[in-house]
Amino acid sequence: MKVKQLSLFLENKPGALSHPIKLLAKAGFNLLTLSLADTQQFGILRLVVRDWQKAKKRLESAGFVVKVTDLVALEVADEPGGLARVLACLEKAGVNVEYMYGFTLKHEGKGLLAFRFDDPDQAIAALQRKGMKPVSSAELFKRLED
Repeated sequence: MKVKQLSLFLENKPGALSHPIKLLAKAGFNLLTLSLADTQQFGILRLVVRDWQKAKKRLESAGFVVKVTDLVALEVADEPGGLARVLACLEKAGVNVEYMYGFTLKHEGKGLLAFRFDDPDQAIAALQRKGMKPVSSAELFKRLED
């Protein structure tokens, strides 16, 4: 139920973001989602791709330091209170949300969010107890093809 995310540190200067993006595009990788956070000195590019192992190798061969982390992708009702219900479940279980960002995919009237938790296994268990089903990598990729 976990999705692999690649994280890269980038200098905070013009063109730094385009280099890894062009590299991945040239190698045929489609980005499922991404997030960019910054400080004055550097940025962190976080992204999800279908074949993360090959993407990681390609980026590393170009000199990037790449960290792999687990995300939990979750369908969230696209309505007022949809995210609030998810967060209430996690809060009750004592799970911390470190960060989150959205996918551009929607499925059956639901949005799709990517969460980074301090304890992904505990988060998955808590969500499942409340009837919320995280989306697997295979399901994500299938939705892209539909």
